[in-house]
This record gives sequence, structure tokens and C-alpha cells, in this order.
Amino acid sequence: MADTKQTKTIGEHLVASELARRGWAPALTRDGLERTDILAVHTGRTRRMVEIQVKSARTVSWAKTNWPLGEKSQQPSAHEREYFVLVATPNDLTVSARCFVVPRAHVAAAAWIAHMDWLTADGVPSGKRNAPVNRSRVYLPIFAPYEGRWDLLDVDESECPVLLPVDYRELALSERVGLPPGHPWRERLPLW
Repeated sequence: MADTKQTKTIGEHLVASELARRGWAPALTRDGLERTDILAVHTGRTRRMVEIQVKSARTVSWAKTNWPLGEKSQQPSAHEREYFVLVATPNDLTVSARCFVVPRAHVAAAAWIAHMDWLTADGVPSGKRNAPVNRSRVYLPIFAPYEGRWDLLDVDESECPVLLPVDYRELALSERVGLPPGHPWRERLPLW
């Protein structure tokens, strides 16, 4: 079994190095700064600053890779420049890690939708599934279109294209699933 602290460290340092490769000056924050593992400032003329929360997972199989995205991950963005970078680190040292750059609102929506769809799926006997939303887990294929999308850091959250599966939009519109409380898409759901 992988050491979770070591997995977290791998992800944070990988993300910091990828940011530096792309002209960002990353600074790892101290433990205890909620929702932000890395602050980064672009070294170009814009001096754009972003906050990044890193979620890391060790994996044996890409299809089974998932990240726990509980209630804190489902909270609304505090501002337009909050992002997650989800890192999938294979146990096989000959295979490279994968990074998925996702705006916070997209993560919040995906975590809620995935859990509520699972919880309320047709054909599941009553009482069979009862895990609360803070136990939400989202699998890698849901975030696949965000892989390597470091360019999204250059765009405010409200301007980022939504790359979630098309059926997630229908689920977000449904009464059975919907969106988390306070989510900005409850007022106006973007197209995707």
C-alpha cells in the first residue's frame, strides 16, 4: 500500500516542476492553507497569479484511478483563479505520471454529479447505497479531456471550456442529480 503523504509530495512537486517548465513561478504553501497547495505567478508581462490544489492518486490501472473529492472540493470557488491539478502516479516506474488541470467549479460539479448519480441510480435497491456526498470519488475517464491542459491556467474559470462528459450536463439539469449548493452553474449552466 502506498504512503499517502509520499503520494501527496510526489504530486505537489511534479505539478510545481510542470508549472516552472511553462513560465510560472510556483511556491508550495505550508500545510494548513486550506484549498491551496501551490501559489503560482506567471513570469510574463501579465504576472497572473493562480491558486492550485493538488490531488494525487497512486494507480495500477488508469481506468480504476480515482480521486476522493469530498465536500471541501465541492465548495464554490472563492475567485476566478482557483484550479485543481489531479495527478495520477503509476506504481510502474517506467510509466510517466499524468496531470489533469481542472478549474475548481468543474471539479465541484463533477464530484457532486458522479456521487449523486451513483447514489440515486435506477435499479439500486433502497438502502443499498447510502454513502454521503463527502465520500464522492471521481474516476480518471471523467477528467480525461483536461489532461495536460496547462493552458487553462491562463483563463479565468468562467471563461474555461467545460470538458466534462456531455451526459453530465443532462445530469446537472435533472432533479435527481443537480449541482451542489452554491455552485455558480445553478444560476446559468454553461454549454458543453
